[in-house]
Amino acid sequence: MERRWRILGGCGLIAGIFLFVQLGALALVQPFESAGYQAVEDPSDPTNSLMYVGAILVATAVMLLAFRYDVDQLIRGLIVFSSAWLSLYVFQVLVPPVLTYAGLNVVAVLLALGLGTALLVYPEWYVIDAAGAVMGAAAAGLFGISFGVLPALVLLTVLAVYDAISVYGTEHMLTLASGVMDLKVPVVLVIPMTLSYSYLDATAADSVAEDETDDDATAADDATEEPATTEPGADADSPAVADGSQPGERPDEATGAGETDESDSSHTDPLERDALFIGLGDAIIPSILVASAAFFASSDVLSVFGVPLPALTAMLGSYVGLTILLWMVLKGRAHAGLPLLNGGTIAGYIVGALAAGISLVDALGLGPYL
Repeated sequence: MERRWRILGGCGLIAGIFLFVQLGALALVQPFESAGYQAVEDPSDPTNSLMYVGAILVATAVMLLAFRYDVDQLIRGLIVFSSAWLSLYVFQVLVPPVLTYAGLNVVAVLLALGLGTALLVYPEWYVIDAAGAVMGAAAAGLFGISFGVLPALVLLTVLAVYDAISVYGTEHMLTLASGVMDLKVPVVLVIPMTLSYSYLDATAADSVAEDETDDDATAADDATEEPATTEPGADADSPAVADGSQPGERPDEATGAGETDESDSSHTDPLERDALFIGLGDAIIPSILVASAAFFASSDVLSVFGVPLPALTAMLGSYVGLTILLWMVLKGRAHAGLPLLNGGTIAGYIVGALAAGISLVDALGLGPYL
C-alpha cells in the first residue's frame, strides 16, 4: 500500500511539472511577443512545422552517432548550453532590468549561468527537473507564438506518428533515451518514488556495475587454460537489476518505465521502482498547441479564468492522455508518449473550440485555404 501511495505521489509530480510548463507557457506568450521573440515571419505557414520536424530528425541522427562514437559529452555540453539559453529568455522578460551592462540584464544572465552551472556540477534529480520545467515553459511559449493553430496541429500530428514509429517500429528512440540517461541533462525528467532517492548515486552505481561487467568479460577472455563452468544459481551475486537507484538496468525510453520483458521474472515490478522517467518533450510538445490556441485566439472567444476555452480544454485533454499513458507505463512496458498526449490535447482543443462557437474549419485553421 505504501508503494502505491508513492507511485501516486510520483504521478502527481509528473502532472505538476506538466502543469507548470503549460501555465508557464501561457504566462510567457505575451511577454515573449512583446520582446520580439517570434521566430518566424508568418506563424500561419504550416511548412514551419515540417522544418522543425526535419530539425528533430537531424538532431536525433547526430545524437545517435555521438553515442555510438563515444563523443556524447559534446551532446551534454550542447544540451546544458541550450538549457541556460532558453532560461535566459524567461529571466529576461521576468526579471526587472535593475542592473544592465552592454544592453544585457545582468541579473537574468547570472540566473541563466547559475542554472547551467548547477546542471554541470550537481545534476541531482531536482536540479534536472527544475531546469527542465523552466526550459519546457520557455520552449512551449516560444513555439506557441511562432506556430499558428494549423502549424501546431500539423506539428503535434506528425510528431505523434514519428514517436510511435521510433518506439514501436525502429526502436531507435529507446536507444536514444538510454544514452541520454547517462548524460544527466534535462531531456528526461526524473521522478523519485522514495524520499531517499538520489539520481547521482543511481548513475554512479550503474557505472560501477558496467565496470565490473567489463572486468568480468576481460577475465573470461583471459581464462583460456581451463573451460569455464556455470552452475545453476551461480549469478546470484551479480548486481541487482532495478530502475533508478539499483545498479544495472536503466530506462530505455523517455516516457516512463524501462523496457521490460514480461517473460523475464528478474525485471522489477513497476510498483517497486525507485524512479519513473518521462521525456521533457512529452511535456513541451502538447503545450505548444495550448500556448498557440491561447495566443492566436480572437478576443471574443469565451475565456475561463482568463484562458480561452479551446486552450483550457486542450490542457484538460493532455491530462486525459497523460493519465492513460501513466496507467500503461506502470504495467511495466515502455510506451510512446506523444500519440496519447498529443491526441488528447488535439481532441480537447477541438471540443473546446466547437463549444466556444468556432466552426471546425476555423478551429483547424483551414479557413484561408478553403
